[in-house]
Amino acid sequence: MFTIQRVTARTAGIAAAATLVLATATACGSSGSSADSSKSATTATTASADAPAGTFAGKAASGSPVKVGLMNPEGGAAVNQPEARVAAQAAVDYANANLGGLGGHKIELDICKTKEEDPSSLTNCANQMVQDKVVGVVEANTGNGSLVVPIITGAGIAYTSYQGTSPQEIATPGSFLWTGGVPANAIAMAKTAAGSGVKTFTLYVTQTGNVVESVKALADPVFKQAGIGLTVTGIPLGSPDVSAQVQAGLKSKPGAVGIIGDATVCTSTLKGLDTVSSKAPRYVIQPCMDPSVYKADPSGLDGATLMTTSDSTGSDDEAKIFRAVMATYAPANADLGGAAPTGYQSMLGFIRNVDAGIGSNDVTAATVISAIKAAKDVPLPAGGGITMTCDGKQLPQLPAFCSGGALVGQIKGGTVAAFQVLK
Repeated sequence: MFTIQRVTARTAGIAAAATLVLATATACGSSGSSADSSKSATTATTASADAPAGTFAGKAASGSPVKVGLMNPEGGAAVNQPEARVAAQAAVDYANANLGGLGGHKIELDICKTKEEDPSSLTNCANQMVQDKVVGVVEANTGNGSLVVPIITGAGIAYTSYQGTSPQEIATPGSFLWTGGVPANAIAMAKTAAGSGVKTFTLYVTQTGNVVESVKALADPVFKQAGIGLTVTGIPLGSPDVSAQVQAGLKSKPGAVGIIGDATVCTSTLKGLDTVSSKAPRYVIQPCMDPSVYKADPSGLDGATLMTTSDSTGSDDEAKIFRAVMATYAPANADLGGAAPTGYQSMLGFIRNVDAGIGSNDVTAATVISAIKAAKDVPLPAGGGITMTCDGKQLPQLPAFCSGGALVGQIKGGTVAAFQVLK
């Protein structure tokens, strides 16, 4: 079993910097909508028809309304993800019409928009959740969980999201993270590389703040356990030619290389690898699947291995459900790219876990926490077969994570035809 080093304020704190980079990468690297992002009547009909049997069960919520909080970064200079809110609202509308809401009660969203660069906006939103007596809080995406978790959980309310790595998020009772996030992707890279006989590995990451140190602290123990020597090399944001940095990362003669960053870092690094004629196998994360990356360097991306914790475009049932729900309940011009899948994943993950464990109990803040803890092997929305069990044991020393799995697949023609679930 792969393990993560013991959680301390230092290791978890610097891990948060890596999460913020990935949060920004989602906003900046996967935000573009294409002609396929707009919903038409034909698209909605096709997506609904393609959904698995029972997706639209028509089991409407009949109980009294309960408030669920949604915090989402919107309008800020650093991160702006309105598509996550739209997708989360669509998930709620779907659940109210087809899943019996939350434990039979109709869900009313209490929405608060945050600005990542303004700490007061985050604490104000957290306090709003407490004052409004929500039964649980869903955070669509943030790199500042440390500011809001103590307020929310201190009031006896569950804090939930699709990922997070601040010490408060990963170690506070009452905090639940549906996916393994950064640690799961690092473990997937290490496991995949080890399975291919790789002994040395270079990881290219966005060079900003202390992110290089952050990623190294997260990944070093994992790769060491796999018997792989790791080099972490920074790639500057906004630089069109990073061949010098890429070449520096190849001095250790790695058997494979990985990229963690937004779409621009993916593009510049892939081009740098092409420039220096590197033949090392390439491992990438979700932001590298932005259409702009493939358009800029199709040969550099094709053949690479993708590590991710969500799949909204594939052929498995969860991806089909995502598309059907968005086609039916999201606005006609909704952007289904960017942070939409993770907004959906965060909200429907909350609903599924509560519904799986609530039983005959009434829905309150206290019973929501108990229900999430009791739920076992709940399918992760848009998770490609990954399941959630919030027992504190999915990633050793990281108790809030409800899954340690990742999806791994090879990129061909700018897409991944099939994923393997790596646990």
